[in-house]
Amino acid sequence: MPGANPRFIHLRTHTEHSLLEGAVPVKKLVGLCSAQNMPAVAVTDTNNMFAALEFSVTAMGAGVQPIVGCQISIAHDPAQPGEKPRLPAPIVLLAQDEQGYMNLMRLNTRLYIDGAMTGSANLPQVTLDELQQNAEGLICLTGGPEGPLGRFHATGQQAKARGILERLAQIYPNRLYVELQRHPGPGGALPETEALAERGAIDLAYELNLPLVATNDVYFPKTDLFEAHDALICIAEGAYVDQQQPRRRLTPQHYFKSEAEMAALFADLPEALENTVEIAKRCAYAAQKRKPILPRFADDEVQELRRQANEGLQARLKVIPHSATPEEYQARLDFELSIIEKMGFPGYFLIVADFIKWAKDHNIPVGPGRGSGAGSLVAYALTITDLDPLRYALLFERFLNPERVSMPDFDIDFCMDRREEVITYVQQKYGSDKVAQIITFGALLSKAAVRDVGRVLQMSYGHVDKLSKMIPVEGVKPVSITKALADEPRLREAAKEEVVGRLLDYAAKIEGLYRNASTHAAGVVIGDRPLDQLVPLYRDPRSTMPATQFNMKWVEAAGLVKFDFLGLKTLTVIQNAMDLLKLRGVEFDINLIPLDDKPSYDLYASAKTVAVFQVESSGMMDALRRMKPTCIEDIVALVALYRPGPMENIPTYCEVKNGLRDLESIHPTIDHILAETQGIIVYQEQVMQIAQVMAAIPLAAPTFSAAPWARRSPRRWPRNARSSSRAARSRTGSTPRRRARSSTCWKNSPTTASTNPTPPPMPWSATRPPISRPTTRPSSWRR
Repeated sequence: MPGANPRFIHLRTHTEHSLLEGAVPVKKLVGLCSAQNMPAVAVTDTNNMFAALEFSVTAMGAGVQPIVGCQISIAHDPAQPGEKPRLPAPIVLLAQDEQGYMNLMRLNTRLYIDGAMTGSANLPQVTLDELQQNAEGLICLTGGPEGPLGRFHATGQQAKARGILERLAQIYPNRLYVELQRHPGPGGALPETEALAERGAIDLAYELNLPLVATNDVYFPKTDLFEAHDALICIAEGAYVDQQQPRRRLTPQHYFKSEAEMAALFADLPEALENTVEIAKRCAYAAQKRKPILPRFADDEVQELRRQANEGLQARLKVIPHSATPEEYQARLDFELSIIEKMGFPGYFLIVADFIKWAKDHNIPVGPGRGSGAGSLVAYALTITDLDPLRYALLFERFLNPERVSMPDFDIDFCMDRREEVITYVQQKYGSDKVAQIITFGALLSKAAVRDVGRVLQMSYGHVDKLSKMIPVEGVKPVSITKALADEPRLREAAKEEVVGRLLDYAAKIEGLYRNASTHAAGVVIGDRPLDQLVPLYRDPRSTMPATQFNMKWVEAAGLVKFDFLGLKTLTVIQNAMDLLKLRGVEFDINLIPLDDKPSYDLYASAKTVAVFQVESSGMMDALRRMKPTCIEDIVALVALYRPGPMENIPTYCEVKNGLRDLESIHPTIDHILAETQGIIVYQEQVMQIAQVMAAIPLAAPTFSAAPWARRSPRRWPRNARSSSRAARSRTGSTPRRRARSSTCWKNSPTTASTNPTPPPMPWSATRPPISRPTTRPSSWRR
């Protein structure tokens, strides 16, 4: 348990979200507090709140009080006409309450939005007037030796030092603390800047009756990371570790010190230590998760959704061949609508349908739909998707599950060239201040870490390139340096050289840290209020559209709902081809092409698929020659199977399909489920149906959380699934041989919920009568 009577609390720490500067992961920071019995800690990343919600949730989960803050740069000393612009200086702001957190978000947004980055060197900064406008609920620390007060003292500008301190005291009455830092070098002497800043700050604080506070500017967890962190700073600044020219240098003292170490360091100023505890007690706010927040689309969204869905279904049924009776379509629609209403998502469907209809009305190519959303008849009726889920008997429960509440998520493809038009429409409809992209963070992976550290160590490019290429790649990512040293003898041999050993040691210590921020390729959030009331905002210099400072996971936890606006080059290519054909007098609707066109399948069977999306690789061409597809289901199955692991089943699929091998039964009770995929488990729908048949697990059970099934790891299956499977053995007559066969098929099945193409037909729910699918598709059927 954290200490009940602490003597010191860390109020100045930089996590890995201080990009290429901080080297303390959030979980590591909370772990350090728990290990050292510290009851609270503040995160003050440089000019951002990227980690605010993640830190709050993680710390509270570990029983540590989070103090949400930020080291924010201020334009404290405007340049006179004819003078060079002066660099901004940092102060520290800590959220005392909810209003303080709101103001901190607004200031962080101001750092990047609305022309804020127009100061010296285009650096993010805010003015003193902006601090005044957003001061309520914030506690201010003066920034230590690098802050405006410290800089004025270090340069002998005592009058300016007094002026800035008086202004800050006026902005933050009874909430301003004069910050002192001590990072002694060898022999215990303070750096000159700290010594000068401290003497002046103490005198001025006593004169103006302002409290002192002691902080340690934490950039890395332990002293043994100092040299690697120094290399990280060089990477950020384009400098060299051993250069003689001036560059930014920290000290080995910028680590997470213990309470006892700080007490010894400030033994002569006990009030400065006591005030850290006082501040922690004053800061009683932690950022909280929120339920999903959406703008209101209509006064009565439930009735509006029902109206649009019913009208849309009738319009669809007038032009498509029926896979079931109209009554069955209506029953399915009513069932889905009841679930959507129960889960509170009518607005989401209406918003998505609105911008898709707008895109189609403006001749912007939109994809027909993919992923689990294709299983929704409501989506089909609203024209969100163009796939009839009853014809393929797709499962709505894979998309929305009332027992496992999570936001629906449509993956929507737009023409790459015109995607921005759709986003612009959304901004105009809901307000540009309520729409933003989502930030992503690029990590410093092992290969990149080796290259960057090699550069700052001034090693030759050829040598570093050779070392980097020795690191193996698993999937799409390189393995860690530690694993590479264990697995690659050549790298171990090279590491015996001193400079290479130093390179690999530094790189291993900084790999995995965040390197840069950019924006998500497709994700856009839409709020019901200005977004900076919910999350701080950021702007990528390469984009004109703001982005949230929280990444995908945490922006959704903050209550914002993600909409995917994917730019798909294939749609652009198709549209360009149609436009060219139109110039030659050939016009047709791509949505009406037949799916039973034999010449098209002959092209696939002969592997003439250069530049055809998803089937253009040499491996895929070889599989097409072996498979000789004759229907759309063959191509869908092949795309699903063509991934590491599942592709081992491609030869079996091809041989069974072409009569070169008998279809092997896994179990009589599920053979009908796998008949169309040649006895191989290919889709998550099949997994769900197998569990329903063999273990009596309802399709709507929380068992069907995507992640455990997608990992294809029985150890991660929910307990009730494992126990139900065991209980089902006697009921279904399962034998050891059959279980072994089933296990083998399962391990090699591509049951990844988020990436599978549209699956083949299956019964669609245990709670509703299954809809039978015709064994043959009418030749006149059009998609």
